[in-house]
Amino acid sequence: MACFQRESPALKEILLKLYNAEKTMEIDHHLYEFGSVEYHIQSSPSDPQYAYLSISTPLLSQGVMLSHGLSHFTIQMVKEICSDVVEIIEPTKEGYQLTLRLDFAKILNSKDSEKVISEISALQAVILSTQLKEMLLSVNTQDTYQGTYKPIKLVYHPREPFFVIRQPKKIMAVFPMRFKDKSDVIIATAFFQELMDVGNSKEWSKAPPCCWSPIPPPELTGEPFEDLSTNGGFVSFDISSRHVDDKRVDKTVWSLLNFHAYVKFHVKSTRGFIQRRMRKRLEGLVQVLPKSSSEEEEEEEEEEETKKVQGRRSRRKLVILPKSKILKRKCGYFSRKIKKIRSRIKIHGFWRFRKRWLKMPKFSSSRGYTKLE
Repeated sequence: MACFQRESPALKEILLKLYNAEKTMEIDHHLYEFGSVEYHIQSSPSDPQYAYLSISTPLLSQGVMLSHGLSHFTIQMVKEICSDVVEIIEPTKEGYQLTLRLDFAKILNSKDSEKVISEISALQAVILSTQLKEMLLSVNTQDTYQGTYKPIKLVYHPREPFFVIRQPKKIMAVFPMRFKDKSDVIIATAFFQELMDVGNSKEWSKAPPCCWSPIPPPELTGEPFEDLSTNGGFVSFDISSRHVDDKRVDKTVWSLLNFHAYVKFHVKSTRGFIQRRMRKRLEGLVQVLPKSSSEEEEEEEEEEETKKVQGRRSRRKLVILPKSKILKRKCGYFSRKIKKIRSRIKIHGFWRFRKRWLKMPKFSSSRGYTKLE
């Protein structure tokens, strides 16, 4: 999944290491990153003032290729990155599309040295953004009105291509969405429907209109089957001239390049939120589940006995019971307490104690009765 940040974390770390080193370090390092991007950083004590950075990145579209593999517009945008510190070397190193010479002496003397390093680390984002920016800026040119409008396949990530279709007075961006898990498809579908409803509302009328469909739009007719086979449908945005003016073009370009990443980030966050709520709900249900029947019986018996004991205590003041009944109730209460002990531990000699002391006494009446025949 693509990152939201423009800087390359690994490249920035190496450049900061060179910047913070007391002496010039010997570095000849190859760095591979997301989207088949390759960096080659070279630094030598024999040339302490300069370091060399070469980059090889897949082009966003194979239709944009000139002498260096990059368009003239892209080369001009790269030159604007810290022009007093960065210099393009020609010819480029073999196997790479761009080679830069970094003047570390000027970087050390710069007030915003870390900001300069961050801008250099975002070199790949600049190359990709300028390619898409060049396509979007041609929305009002005359050549968009002539001939058929064939979709341009853009590959920001090998598994996440999208299409740009030039049309009169607008450009249509179509994103085929693919997900590995069925649960992700459900969450993403709900998200797309909500995005379509919100994006087409009056409150967001200035945003590019959004449309989601489970089938490919008619503009993609004739494209290869593997590019149109999805399980998450197709999301399309209509980009007009007001979305690519000087103030909004960078934001529009970066939003399109990171749309796949944004959707997957939303799906992952939503799935994590649902799982946390389910675990929390389960813990709450476990706490209120009815207890076992044995525990309920014990509690009910204890409550009944407590009520009986409290009732006896209140009645003792009013009713005088015979000693025989009092003793019988005490023995019965004590025997019930013994029965509640559910332990399987056997105590040797306990049966003798029970036979002798827990046996219910027999009481004889002073009155006698004679059976009548």
